[in-house]
Order: sequence, then structure tokens, then C-alpha cells
Amino acid sequence: SEDIEELAASAPDSGGVMIVPAFTGLGAPDWDPHARGAILGLTRGTSAAHIARAALEAIALSSAELLEVMDNELPGRVAELRVDGGAARNDLLMQLQADYAGVPVERPVNIETTALGAAYLAGLEAGVWSSNEEVQELRETERVFEPRLSSAERHSHLANWRRAVERTLAWATE
Repeated sequence: SEDIEELAASAPDSGGVMIVPAFTGLGAPDWDPHARGAILGLTRGTSAAHIARAALEAIALSSAELLEVMDNELPGRVAELRVDGGAARNDLLMQLQADYAGVPVERPVNIETTALGAAYLAGLEAGVWSSNEEVQELRETERVFEPRLSSAERHSHLANWRRAVERTLAWATE
């Protein structure tokens, strides 16, 4: 995560490169097992930094697209994203996620919260904590990434992502 962040941050943008990582098809919202991965928009000026940045953008854009679908289906809009896991260490990825999702992204001090969540559930059951609220008070935020893009810029990036994804749909015939 740290290695790709340094390389990706050395480019101001992806230089028009888009990566669709459909290595085993696409899940939500497309549900296409025949989609295949693609790198689009390569030129003679494309560098490794552009490709690295496009890879991070693909993660953030696919998540943002899914969040948009959820916002259309849920009674209220998602107000923030809480992240965890190894990729959450990547500041550039977290900023891209905030920009493309249009919501703050909150990274906890302890990014291994999947295991911590299981421990909290066990502790609740064992009586170590008496309520969900008590457990929630244990969460410590290390950093919040605020969206920097305008709504128009965000929608432009998402529209380009959708164009790239559509080129990968139904690629494989078997």
C-alpha cells in the first residue's frame, strides 16, 4: 500500500488512464461474470505513475459507484465512510475515496477493526461491555479525509468510470 501510494502520488492525475479490475467479472452494481479487466486510455506519454494512480482511482471509483447505488435505495444518504484494513493506510487512496464518494472518510487509529469487531461482539456477549454505545465510545479516529471535488467534478469522474466499465461488460463469451 505504501509503495503504490508514493508512485501514484508522483503524478497529478491518471493522465486519462482508467483501469477496470474485472479479473473475475464484475459484482455490484453490474453483476456480469463475463466482464474482464482492462486498462484504457494509454498513450505514449503514459507512465508507471499514471497506471499506479489509475489503480487507486479504480478502487475509489468502484466504491463510490456502489455507494451511489446504495444512496438511491436507502431512505437516507450515507453521511460518512469508516474504513479499515491495509489499504486504509494509503492516504492518497483515502483522499480519492472521499473525493469520489463525496463524503468524509474516517480512518481509525486501529485499522485492523475486523478482528477488533469480533472481539467487541464477544466482549458484549461476555458482559465486558454493557451496550453498543459503550463499545462505540472506544473507537478512536486517527484522521478524517474531507471531499475536495465539486459535485460536477465528482460526477465527471464517475461518468468516465462508467464509460470504462461498460467497455468491459460481456467481454468473455464463456
